[in-house]
This record gives sequence, structure tokens and C-alpha cells, in this order.
Amino acid sequence: ELGVRGMFAWAGVMRANCFLSFKSPLKMVSSAKAAVPTVSDQAAAMQLSQCAKNLATSLAELRTASQKAHEACGPMEIDSALNTVQTLKNELQDAKVAAVESQLKPLPGETLEKCAQDLGSTSKAVGSSMAQLLTCAAQGNEHYTGVAARETAQALKTLAQAARGVAASTSDPAAAHAMLDSARDVMEGSAMLIQEAKQALIAPGDAESQQRLAQVAKAVSHSLNNCVNCLPGQKDVDVALKSIGESSKKLLVDSLPPSTKPFQEAQSELNQAAADLNQSAGEVVHATRGQSGELAAASGKFSDDFDEFLDAGIEMAGQAQTKEDQIQVIGNLKNISMASSKLLLAAKSLSVDPGAPNAKNLLAAAARAVTESINQLITLCTQQAPGQKECDNALRELETVKGMLDNPNEPVSDLSYFDCIESVMENSKVLGESMAGISQNAKTGDLPAFGECVGIASKALCGLTEAAAQAAYLVGISDPNSQAGHQGLVDPIQFARANQAIQMACQNLVDPGSSPSQVLSAATIVAKHTSALCNACRIASSKTANPVAKRHFVQSAKEVANSTANLVKTIKALDGDFSEDNRNKCRIATAPLIEAVENLTAFASNPEFVSIPAQISSEGSQAQEPILVSAKTMLESSSYLIRTARSLAINPKDPPTWSVLAGHSHTVSDSIKGLITSIRDKAPGQRECDYSIDGINRCIRDIEQASLAAVSQSLATRDDISVEALQEQLTSVVQEIGHLIDPIATAARGEAAQLGHKVTQLASYFEPLILAAVGVASKILDHQQQMTVLDQTKTLAESALQMLYAAKEGGGNPKAQHTHDAITEAAQLMKEAVDDIMVTLNEAASEVGLVGGMVDAIAEAMSKLDEGTPPEPKGTFVDYQTTVVKYSKAIAVTAQEMMTKSVTNPEELGGLASQMTSDYGHLALQGQMAAATAEPEEIGFQIRTRVQDLGHGCIFLVQKAGALQVCPTDSYTKRELIECARAVTEKVSLVLSALQAGNKGTQACITAATAVSGIIADLDTTIMFATAGTLNAENSETFADHRENILKTAKALVEDTKLLVSGAASTPDRLAQAAQSSAATITQLAEVVKLGAASLGSNDPETQVVLINAIKDVAKALSDLIGATKGAASKPADDPSMYQLKGAAKVMVTNVTSLLKTVKAVEDEATRGTRALEATIEYIKQELTVFQSKEVPEKTSSPEESIRMTKGITMATAKAVAAGNSCRQEDVIATANLSRKAVSDMLMACKQASFHPDVSDEVRTRALRYGTECTLGYLDLLEHVLVVLQKPTPELKHQLAAFSKRVAGAVTELIQAAEAMKGTEWVDPEDPTVIAETELLGAAASIEAAAKKLEQLKPRAKPKQADETLDFEEQILEAAKSIAAATSALVKSASAAQRELVAQGKVGSIPANAADDGQWSQGLISAARMVAAATSSLCEAANASVQGHASEEKLISSAKQVAASTAQLLVACKVKADQDSEAMRRLQAAGNAVKRASDNLVRAAQKAAFGKADDDDVVVKTKFVGGIAQIIAAQEEMLKKERELEEARKKLAQIRQQQYKFLPTELREDEG
Repeated sequence: ELGVRGMFAWAGVMRANCFLSFKSPLKMVSSAKAAVPTVSDQAAAMQLSQCAKNLATSLAELRTASQKAHEACGPMEIDSALNTVQTLKNELQDAKVAAVESQLKPLPGETLEKCAQDLGSTSKAVGSSMAQLLTCAAQGNEHYTGVAARETAQALKTLAQAARGVAASTSDPAAAHAMLDSARDVMEGSAMLIQEAKQALIAPGDAESQQRLAQVAKAVSHSLNNCVNCLPGQKDVDVALKSIGESSKKLLVDSLPPSTKPFQEAQSELNQAAADLNQSAGEVVHATRGQSGELAAASGKFSDDFDEFLDAGIEMAGQAQTKEDQIQVIGNLKNISMASSKLLLAAKSLSVDPGAPNAKNLLAAAARAVTESINQLITLCTQQAPGQKECDNALRELETVKGMLDNPNEPVSDLSYFDCIESVMENSKVLGESMAGISQNAKTGDLPAFGECVGIASKALCGLTEAAAQAAYLVGISDPNSQAGHQGLVDPIQFARANQAIQMACQNLVDPGSSPSQVLSAATIVAKHTSALCNACRIASSKTANPVAKRHFVQSAKEVANSTANLVKTIKALDGDFSEDNRNKCRIATAPLIEAVENLTAFASNPEFVSIPAQISSEGSQAQEPILVSAKTMLESSSYLIRTARSLAINPKDPPTWSVLAGHSHTVSDSIKGLITSIRDKAPGQRECDYSIDGINRCIRDIEQASLAAVSQSLATRDDISVEALQEQLTSVVQEIGHLIDPIATAARGEAAQLGHKVTQLASYFEPLILAAVGVASKILDHQQQMTVLDQTKTLAESALQMLYAAKEGGGNPKAQHTHDAITEAAQLMKEAVDDIMVTLNEAASEVGLVGGMVDAIAEAMSKLDEGTPPEPKGTFVDYQTTVVKYSKAIAVTAQEMMTKSVTNPEELGGLASQMTSDYGHLALQGQMAAATAEPEEIGFQIRTRVQDLGHGCIFLVQKAGALQVCPTDSYTKRELIECARAVTEKVSLVLSALQAGNKGTQACITAATAVSGIIADLDTTIMFATAGTLNAENSETFADHRENILKTAKALVEDTKLLVSGAASTPDRLAQAAQSSAATITQLAEVVKLGAASLGSNDPETQVVLINAIKDVAKALSDLIGATKGAASKPADDPSMYQLKGAAKVMVTNVTSLLKTVKAVEDEATRGTRALEATIEYIKQELTVFQSKEVPEKTSSPEESIRMTKGITMATAKAVAAGNSCRQEDVIATANLSRKAVSDMLMACKQASFHPDVSDEVRTRALRYGTECTLGYLDLLEHVLVVLQKPTPELKHQLAAFSKRVAGAVTELIQAAEAMKGTEWVDPEDPTVIAETELLGAAASIEAAAKKLEQLKPRAKPKQADETLDFEEQILEAAKSIAAATSALVKSASAAQRELVAQGKVGSIPANAADDGQWSQGLISAARMVAAATSSLCEAANASVQGHASEEKLISSAKQVAASTAQLLVACKVKADQDSEAMRRLQAAGNAVKRASDNLVRAAQKAAFGKADDDDVVVKTKFVGGIAQIIAAQEEMLKKERELEEARKKLAQIRQQQYKFLPTELREDEG
């Protein structure tokens, strides 16, 4: 019976349940990872770490599986929800039957209180999930309607269980039956609603089905309310509400009967009734915290007291002298009636759901509203001695706010901690002044002023209490033992507050008694809160990944904004004329606003969006105590003070009362001082910052001890744990520290309540960090690596300390702007420290095959893909598509390389795995953005899932790479790695196909652009061959054989270009076709042009280059055109990208035309030079356009580079002038080719140098201006050369000099701009001292390159010979390696010495006379060059020797040469350097190291040479004749060698004599 449908439905529900409940397990994974470093038991820590990883992996797999399940069964969700609701309805029917027969029993653990609370809180969840369901169905979103239907069904299930529990637990059968009936009605209505939603999906946008949906929803909402009203206690509150409503009808009569009582009696009755009602209001608030019966009793008493109060009020209204007074009294009584109803409603909703956000605050606010409205009435009606009623009002207000201090575990207002302090300071100042005013005015008998001071004091006390309660709440939650709350998508408290404020303001707007100023103030309140709501909606819609919620928030914000705008119009009209008609219009306009705000508040209360409130620990409550005690004392003594002042106002001549007043006044001021001190002392996070700073200081001392031990080689090795485990521990601690940097910075800048939690968490990681770092260092054998780990750990600890000092200073105060820069800087430094240590750890880990860190990094990137809130996209889908393709292809290339390296050299796999991890991190981020911007949503979903799949593939491949590094010979692992690499390549192609589905046309453009850039690179290579004169035809073809083919293919390319341009505005398929076709045609065209160029023959290389340059120009233009097409795809005709496309198409046509002209002119010797020059001029113009564009170059270069490139321009200018004078076509062609390179190099270097981050805007503008000026001048020169070629007259030739001068002037200006880029540190690249440093650095580089070459050398395999020889070759290589390393260190030291000399002024930075210091610099340069040359030849000799191509003698002489040149370098430095300087000492040490290394090599080689001499057996021939011949040959060889030796000696003497002439004087003296 279940069948396939049932199975599908079940799978759908399962998938949906787990898909949305991934957040909790993911949080669990991150919490577990965060806890690992703090677990001291090694085994437990490793176990926890492993379990967290396994859980993360399983979750990722489960998610993938559930996504696939959803694709298969998504549409079944609505049916499944419908079945669930029908089942629930039947179950409730059965429960009703059982109840009638008195057989319904509560289940284990069910109590009336618990079930009632469950029912209350679930009714809200049902309401909000139904709001979601309506929205999704109205928007026609099937996926999310299914999700909402399922959520509704889940909530209804809980509701049905709670309803059954209430019915089973209650002792009243009638109440039980009513509860079950109303719950069944809810189920019935819900089933209809889900059915209607299903219908609405079939015809989205159909007005009739939308209307039916709304009607059914209203009916369900009504039956939900009925269900909640059946709860015990609720009925009584409803009765009380009804009673208040009935009583209030007395106020609706047209005229009141005249009063029968005397005024005094009526007044005292009213005062008594007011006191009773105020007290009852307090009891209602109190009862909501107790049992349901208490609320019933309290609300009954409240309604009775209200009745009495109302009668007393009406009696008082009858005493009024005029009609106006009477209307005012009645108006006030109506306000009290409304406030009383609101109080009961708030009490009712709090008793139903005590955990509801802000419910307690709303109840307290409602109680205050009752007190205030009573006070207004008393002030209006009673005629006591002045000052009396103000005192009574104040006492009532203080009584009401006292409740705030009872248990502040919810925010009371939006104030931050520092706002609380400010509020306390301001209010205490006001209170001090008004208290002085109270006693002063009581003395002088100025009672009206006395009353005013009492009113002001009362307001200040309420403000103080509110600030104290909020500060206490913040202190409580900021205690590290308390659980910090989590910010949800929206803040329901903010919504509820705004909702209430808007309702109150609207009420004041339409109240006939409100004055113009009240109307304006109400309008301001409405505007303030609606704009806050709209802003909250905007932020929520940008954060949520749920498209339905996104739209709903936007829609709601629009509705609120529009209804506010309409209301504001009517308020303006009302402000101009307070007529009844305008007031009525205003009343009508408030209705839609209130409705829109209420709907929005209901939608926002969805559990999916809600924040998790903070839980205050017992330690947090203790921390609150001092603040609360001070505030309570203040309130109490203030009440006494006001009571005393009240009696003094009547009888100011009573001395004992004055002393009592003084006593209370003293207590009040003391308690306020105490309050301020307590709030200041308890500033959140300060104490925790101090503890954490102490803790980290201790850790720094420990790491310093370990460093000292390591320096003295006495660091004890930890034997209780493996190096792998230690590395993993260290990695996880550093990662966790890295995750905390931003939260601490945010908390320090403006979230004081979070600061304590975050810094305590950070400090808790430093002890495990130090333990793990010292442990890792103790296991490392290499001293340098050991010190690196310890130093980087210390740097991290020091940067954390800096961060804590900055955070403590900032303290979470958003107004302390002066501290924010320091916090940002400290965070940046700390991030850099974390990155450095992670790089070191990853390198160390990948070398030994530990890939845990990389796997974690990939897994983290994957989990971010699912986080619903991608950052705001800054680009379009096409931009992200391009970068995703780039990284995907990089991953595929790395996977291919890993396949190759797994066979050839597995030790390189670590680096490749690291590269793949980094690329995947970028890919995941860009993939998330691509998915977010893809249309339709399904494509985005597909991109996300495929990028995730690729992540799984990368993880497996990285793991296999690690395993293979550990065991490089394991053929099984190799096979597995190759399989994984293939899988990765396959998954990359799936990602690319998903992107193609996003936009097939632009994807094809990206592929074509890649192909074209390959062609351009290939043509560059061909130009190099042509320039070298090695580009020859395969056979005896002539250019004529290729000309037709070139012209035909070029025309085909023009046709493709037209299709490409029109494709941008047409369908993706057409665009894809055009892109593929143009890529194929340009490939073909490049091939035929290359063949044509080759057929010209290598004896004319310049013409070959002209031809290849022409096709290269076409390829470049096509590349730009494809880029522009991609950018313009699917854009409207007036979009700026369309203009770019037209521009690119124009350039393309120009370049193809230029190619055709060049092809025709190639064989015509009379014009080909002219043609080449024309093509070059066009090329330079295009390069200039690129240079002038706003695009920032990808990389930057040094100003020296820019100056170096200007030399090319100078040479090209000279060449152009010469060509203009000679008018020979060959010269012109050479000029054309040279000009191209010179100008494009100059422009590129100029732009890259001017966009260096250190260059100021003014200098950048100057450099770019002169770059342009120089190019324009050069273009004019070339164009003049063209003119001269057409008409070679002496006058025109004479003008060439003027043009070349203009270019020279611009070059000079450009060089000066480049010098300005360096600022004060400018050095002239021609200065010998600088050349010395450059040469030294160059020498160091060449030595390091040689050393690397040596690294790769392996002794050659040869037949088995004596072991010593094999040993010798190993020795040679080692020795040569160490010499290379030592010379490298030496040359670096020499460059440091050189800089130091400049700094000391012994060598001028720019010598006044180059000859004088130049000689010294030359000495240093030649010595450095000698070292580099000698080392290079040493490496060659070592290589040749090991390969068996050279003698040991050559090796020995090379090594000696290294030692000699090193000595010269040291002498050159010694001449001027300070003997005791640090640089000189380092130089000396480096020199000695080179000498030692050389000696070792010489010894090894000599030993081998002698060994060889001893061991080589001479085979003597036994035959006599042969023997004689052997002797003769040996003697001949000996004589030959002697002669050669003599010649070699002479040659060496000559070389030395020649060199001596060029040696600097210092070196000669030394030699001498």
C-alpha cells in the first residue's frame, strides 16, 4: 500500500528535515573543533578532533545525498504535509472520543503547566510558518512552499500533542472537550490551507486563488486563537477583558448625569480607586510569573477595581464645570480603559509563551502606560493643595518601574553599555538639580515650582532605573560563564517595540484631544520607527538565502514605506487644518500602516529568523547585584523623600521633617554614587581583558625560555606524543585563534557584551599553543626550522597581546573612535602572524605527507558554500563565471601534474596539494557568488552542488597525495591517486558545464579567449625564432603559394567578427557558436601566416617579423573583442558595455585590414617598409588607448624598471631618424619592428610603476601624462618619417631632428617623474654604488640558481666500481652544494655591508665624483662578479665530473678560483668598512664559510684523484712488439703533457698580468 508514492513522500520529508537541520550539527562540528585545543588529555583531544572531522565529512556527504534526494522527491512535500495534517485530525478525533468516555489520560511527563506552555509557544510557530506558506504560494515558489508546508505540519504535530496533553491533564471535562474541538478545527483549516496553497502553485498570480488563500488563512488564525483561549486562566483574562469593554460603554453616552456627591468626597474616592487600580496592575504583572490560577485571580480583581475606578471617574466628570472639561475627563478615562485592556492582553500573551522575546518588557511598558494614564486623569481632576498630586503621580510611577530591577535577564532598551553610563550621568545631574529645587521651593512656599521639580525628579528616576536595569542585563550576559546570545536575521524585539510605538503614535494622531504639537511628535515617532523597520528589512533580505523570505522582506518594506507616505500626506493636511474631516482621513490612513506593520512583525517572528537570547549564569547574576542593590536603594529612598516633601509642602514649618528629608536626600545621592561606581567598575570585558593579558604574558615568558633552551641546544624532546599529533594540535590551535580575530575586533569596536566571552576564549588557546609549539620545535632536528617555529609562535602571542591592549582600550564603545584604528591595525598584524605560522606548518606538514590542515581548509571552504549569506555581489554572473573557470582549470592542471609527479618525484606532491587547496578556497568563494547571481535559481543550486562535489574530489586527491608521500613506492596508492586525479578532472568539467548552463554564450567566450591567448603566446615565440634568423620554410615554397590562403581565411574571420558582435545581443546559443567559430578561424589564420612568413626565408628576418606582428595584432584585437562581447552579453542597447563592444569591433576591422595590406606589400620591396611603418603607427595608437584606459595593471614594477625601458625609446628614436635620412626600406622595416617593442615596453613599465601602492596620486598623474606625451611625440616622429619616405626633400629630413628633440624632452620628463616615485630614497640606476649592490644581488641569485641546479644532480649510474668512487661523487656534490650556499650567504652579506657603508656616509649614496668612490664600487662589483662566475664554473665542473665528462683537476682549480675570488671580495669590503660593524662580522663569517667549503671540495677531489692513481691498473701487453709500442706511446704522452703544462703556466701568467692592469689599487697593494 505504501508503494512508490509513499516512499517518495517519506524521502522528501526526510531530506527536507535533515537539509534544514544541518545548521545545528555544523555548529557542533565547529564547537568541537574549537574545544579540541583546550582538552588537556592527549588521547581524548585526538579522539574529539578525529570525531569532529568524521562528523564534518559525513555531514558533507549526507548533504550531497539529501540534495540528490530532494531533486528526486521535492514536489512530493506538499502532499506529505497534507497527509500528516489529516492524520493529526483523526488522532484528535480519537482523543475526543476517549475524553467523552473519561478514558483520556496524560502521557508520562505531561503536566498541565508544561502542555499549556507548549501549546502557547507552538501556536506562534504555527502562525509564522503559515505566514511563510502564504508568501511562498503567492510567489509561486514550489520548493519553498514545500518546505513551509512541512514546517507547518511539524508545528501542528507539536500543537496537537500539547492540546491532547492539556485536555488529558485538566479536571474540567467541558474545558477538555472545548480544547480538543478547537484543536481539530485548527487541523481542518490547516488542511484546507495547504490544499489551497497547492492549487495556488498550479496557477501562480491568479487573483481568485490568492483571495481564497487569504480567507482560509484568516479562518485558521481565528481557530488558533480559540484554541489558545481554551487554556486554563485564559478564559478568565478574556472575561476580565470583556468586563472592561462592557464598563467602558458607560463612556459612550452623550451627556453624563450631574454628580450627587460633594467634590471632596468624589475626589478622595477617585484617589482611593486610582491607588487600588495601580496596585492591581502590579499584581497582574506579578501573577504572570506564577501559576495559571494566579493570573485568573489577578485579572478578575483588576477588572473589578477598574469598574470602581471608572465609576469614580464618571462621578468626577459630573463635577466638571464646563462641557470642555467634561470631554477631557472622558477622553482620559477612555485612555485608561485602552491601557488596561493592553495590560491584560500583554499578561495573557506572556502567560501563554513566557519565553517569547520582549514579552516581559511589553508587559512592563503596558503597566507603566496604565500608571501614566491614571496620573494624567488625577492631575486633571483633583484640586488638592498644589504639589500634592505631582507627589502622588511620582510615587505611582516609581512603584511601576520598580519591577524592572527584579530580574533583568532581558534587554530593557536598545542602549549600549556606554549609553547606559551616559544616561545615568545625565539623569543623576537632572535629579540632583530637581532635588535641590524640591527642598528650596518647599521652604519658600513656591508650590507650582515645587510640583514641577517633583515631576522632573520622577522622570529622571525612571530614566536612571531603566539605564541601571539595561546595564545590569549587559553585565550579566557579558560574564564569560553566561551564554552569549546569537544575533538572528532580524531582531524580533526591535520589531515588537516598533510595532507598539507605531500603534501608540497612531492612536495619539487620531485622538480628538491631541494638540498640534502632539500630532507632530506622533508623526516623528511613526517616521522614525517605520524607517528603522524598512532598514531592518533591507538588511534581512540581503542576508537571507531563502528567496521567498528575501522577496517578502522587500515587499513588506515597500508596503510599510508606501502606507507611511500616505499617512504623512494626511498628517500634513491635518497640520494645516485641524478639522474633523482631516482627522477622519488621518484615521483611515493609519489602518493600512498598522496592518502592514503587524503582518511584518508576524512574519519576522518565524523561528528561522529569530535570535537566540542570552542565558545569564549564576556568576553573571552575582555581578549584577551591586548595580541592582544601588538602584533599588535609590528608588526606595526617593519614594520616602517624595512622601516627606509632600507633607513639607503642606506644613513647611516642621523642623523634624526637614531633618528626615535631609537624611533621605543623602541616601539618594549616596545610592546614585554607588550606582555610577558599580556600573563603571563592572564595565563588560575589562576584567576578562586583564586576566587574558596576564595569561598571555605568562605564555610569552614560557616561549622565551624554550627559545633560550633551543639556542643552547638543551630543549628537551617530548617523547609522550608523536610529531604528527603535535603538528595537528598546533595547526588546530592556530586556526581557532585565527577565527577569533575578527569577532574580537568587532566586539572591541562596539559590542561590549561580547568582549569578555571572546577574549577569554582567545586566552584559553595560548597555553595549548605554547605547549604544542614547544613540542613541535623539540622534535625538529634542523636548528633553523626550530627557531622559526618558536619565533613565529612568539610573534603570534605578542600580536595577540597588542590586540588585547587595543581591545581593552576600545572596550566595545562605538563612540571611542580614537581607539578603532589601533584595533584594526592590531587585528591585521595578528592575521599576518597567523598566516605566517600556518604557511610554515603547512610546508612542514606537506613535506612529511600530513595533509589534515589542507583537508580541513577544503572542507571549510565547502561549508561556506552552504552558508546562506554570501557577501553582497559586486559583479555580474559573467565576472564570477570568468574567475570560476580560471580556478577550475588551475585545479585540473594541478591534478594532471599530480598524476605525473606521483610516478616521477612524489616528494613534490605536497606543494601541488597545497596549491590545489588554495585554488579551491578561491573557487568556492567565487562559486558562491556565481551561484548567487545565476538566473534561474536552479542553475545556482547546480553550480553550488557541483563545486561541492569537486571539493570532495580534491579532498580525496589531497589525502592520497599525503599517503603517497609517506610511502612513495606503494603502487596501490599510486593507482588510487591517479584514479582520484581523473575524478577531479571529470568534476571540473561538470562545474564548467554547470557554468555553461548559466550562460552558454559567455562560457564559450571564456574558452575562446583562452585559445586566443595561447595563439598570441605562440606568435611571440615565432617572432623570437624569426629575429634569431631560424624561421625557415619546410620546402621550397614561395610566399605567393600562401597569399591566397591568407586572404581567404582573413575574410572568413571578418565574417565571424560580425557574427560575434551581433551575438552579444542575441541568444546564448548564437553567441557560443560565433565565439567557437572565431577561435577556430584565428587558429587557422595564424598557422597560414606563420607558413607564409617562413616561406620568405630566414635571410629577411625583419620582413618575417612584420608579417607575424600583423597577425599578432589581429589576435590581440580578437581577444579584446571576445572580452567586450562577453561583458555586453544580454545587456540593453544603451549599456556602456555596448559602446565598448563597438569600439573593439572597430579596432578588429582596422587590424584585419592592416594584415591584408601587409600581405599584399610583403613582396613589393619598394613599399613594404612604408607598410610596416603604417602598421606600427596603428599598433602604437592602440597601445596608447589601452595605456590611457582607467584599468589598473595586474602587477606593479619599480621606477628603475620604468627608467630602463626609456632607453629603448631613445635607441628607437635614433634608428627612426637614421631611417628617415637614409630612406632605405630595410632600415624602415627595422625601425618599425624596434618601435613596436620599445613603445609597448615603455608604456607597460610606466603604467606598472605609476600604480605602485607607494606612489602618490600627483606623481602618478605626472608619470602617466609624460608617458602619453612621449608616445604622441614618437608617433609624430614616425608619421614624419612616412612623409619623408613619400617625398624625401632635404628640408623635410632636416625637420626630423626637431621631432626627435620633442621625444627626448618627454623622455627626460618621464625619467624625472620616475625619480619622484622613489621620493627621498631615489638612487640613480647608473650610479656605480647602486650597480655594485645590484650586481651583488644578481650574483646571489645566480649562485642560488647554481645551487638549485646542483640539488637536482644525481650521480650517474655506471658499472659496479669501488665504493670510494661512488662516495666521492656524493662528496663532490655535497661540497659543491655547500660552496654554492656559502657564496650565496657571502654575496648577501657583502650587499648588506655595501648598504651600511652608504648609510655611514663612507660611500656616498650618489657620489659627487663617480671616479673617486666608483673605483671602490668597481672593485666590489668585479669581485662579486668573479665570485658568481667562479661558483658557476665550479657547479659546471662538479656536474661534468659527476657525469664523467671532466677531470677532478678541473674541479679542484674551480674550487680554488672560488676561494680566491672570495678573498678578493673580502679585501674590497675591508678597505672602507668599519671592522667592528655587524655587517663586516657577518661578511667575514660568510667568507670563512666559503673558504671552508672550497677546501673540503679540493680535499675530496684530491683524495679521489690520488685514489684513482693508485687503483687504476695498467694492462701490460704480453707480446713483445706490442709491449715496445706501448712504451713508446706512454713516453710520447708524457712529453706531450710536459709541454702542455709549460704552455698552461705561461698562459696563466699572461692572464694574471692582463687582469692586474684592471684591478683597483686596494687589491693591487694587497696582492703586492
